[in-house]
Amino acid sequence: MKWKSPKTIAVLLLASTMLLSACGSSGGDGKNAGNGNTGNTNQSSEAANDTSPITFTFFGADASPNWNNMQDDIGKVITEKTGVTIDAEYDVGSGGGDNKLALMTASGDVPDMIFAKGNLSSLVDAGLVIDMAPLIEEHAPNIKKIFGDNMNRLKYSNEDPSIYSLTTNMGVDQQSFDAGGGFEIQQRVLKELGYPKIRTVKDFENALKQYVEKHPTTDGQPTIPLTLNADDWRIMITVTNPAFAATGAPDDGEYYVDPETYEAKLHYKRPEEKEYFRWLNHMYNEGLLDKDTFVQKDDQYKAKIASGRVLGLIDQEWGYQDAENALKTAGKDEYTYAHFPVTLTEEYVDHSFQSAGVDGYGISITTACKDPVRAIKFLDWMSSEEGQILRNWGIEGKHYTVDAEGTRIIPDEIIQRKINDMTNFTKESGVGLYLIFGARYGDGVKDSTDNYYTTNFPEQIVANYTPAEKETLEAYGATTWKDLFPSEDDFPAKEWGALYNMPVPTDGDYQIIFKKTQDIVRKRIPEAVLAKRENFDKIYDDFLVELDKAGAEKMEAEYTELVKARVALFTGKDIK
Repeated sequence: MKWKSPKTIAVLLLASTMLLSACGSSGGDGKNAGNGNTGNTNQSSEAANDTSPITFTFFGADASPNWNNMQDDIGKVITEKTGVTIDAEYDVGSGGGDNKLALMTASGDVPDMIFAKGNLSSLVDAGLVIDMAPLIEEHAPNIKKIFGDNMNRLKYSNEDPSIYSLTTNMGVDQQSFDAGGGFEIQQRVLKELGYPKIRTVKDFENALKQYVEKHPTTDGQPTIPLTLNADDWRIMITVTNPAFAATGAPDDGEYYVDPETYEAKLHYKRPEEKEYFRWLNHMYNEGLLDKDTFVQKDDQYKAKIASGRVLGLIDQEWGYQDAENALKTAGKDEYTYAHFPVTLTEEYVDHSFQSAGVDGYGISITTACKDPVRAIKFLDWMSSEEGQILRNWGIEGKHYTVDAEGTRIIPDEIIQRKINDMTNFTKESGVGLYLIFGARYGDGVKDSTDNYYTTNFPEQIVANYTPAEKETLEAYGATTWKDLFPSEDDFPAKEWGALYNMPVPTDGDYQIIFKKTQDIVRKRIPEAVLAKRENFDKIYDDFLVELDKAGAEKMEAEYTELVKARVALFTGKDIK
């Protein structure tokens, strides 16, 4: 099992040498680490003490269609404050950066910083990213303060406690106030049907069926009851992940983990998930599932949604938000989507909000970085109170005001732009475009002025809802979509964190077997869903046999040991 290459050790020695010759610590005692209130300090100015012009190259594994080369309002302020310009390249399409990062790993040609998502292990094994731990210790008081007691969760593994990635895709001490996933139905459907109960897949199905029977066309085009996005990795988001979500299991990627024994197995092996896929098969045979689900591309999926003729989705809002924003801009408020915690039957409970603690994808500094000290200081300034407010709220006087009591307020005209013209607003303002460039507190955490760090708090969330959304929520006796879902308090936090972020071997049998099983999943699940009813059981049962023939059991046993080691790393437990 490959965890660290000799090249990585050389990188660590180089980083240590650079630290010895670099300028001294920018201070910060970290007394308030992890308590949610950062205090009013001068750390941000110290962390960015060198503001001479410098450009860092960057690659992000997620698409960022609104990126404006830092010519937006926030980007200009960041450069003014830090001297840093980000020359960024983002993944395009739906590949999650896999192809580009594979080329980088093979060639060794990397930018200064990378947001690698699930490809971090490959970069580590190739010796292409540096251990940021000494840099953080010496030059990043704001980062240390934010993570506090959670710094242990940034470590790569028990065998290699280096910090190769700074978690930036999620906020520390996050409190979720809204739901952006689940099963979605258009507001117009719910209103016409009198806001029916939507709790099980049967409820969901009945609503779509009743409405399409009344309205077989939408604006002159055939109405689509339900469509899914199976383009490349997005098949997991809208086709396969909902199988565990709808059957009472938390999101642990391709695996289900027994919370008592930590034993991991491919989640498709759970008998209840077979019944979920049987329901999808039923939806297809009833003519309620879009016949193009498994052949359409991501842009075609979004185009259908933007046309307003798709009644139902099973997706995360970020997967279709551009299309929904287009509906808002076109004045089709009633064509937007409500969110429900739908499960197979009422015996199951949606686990969407079960906490994984501080754990997630993040940004890395590579061996190619011309000035790692300057890079970490930049990330630290972005992690300061000033940097977080700028990234989340924008510029005072332009994107928000402060009243006599010191409360930050987003003017109504800005709220309306966020609702009705989000794409252009984002490109112009930069709000939301820089979240991965630094550590941050999550929703619900307040800063030294007693304001929230983010704009995702109940009052502001409600203000951003469209009139149709508010009408739907009122009909269901809720204030936000989150009110309809089970809360974090209903579940224990997962001891193993976010398994999508757990390092796995990049050599040996594991990757070979995993690739084989993924190929099988992406072939057989569509085949099972599109089969005649009488053929479903045989196809699904053969699918499970095929997984084991490909080596799934060996892979699962190896993954189980990795989960146990991760629990030991995160909790200090002696796991046998």
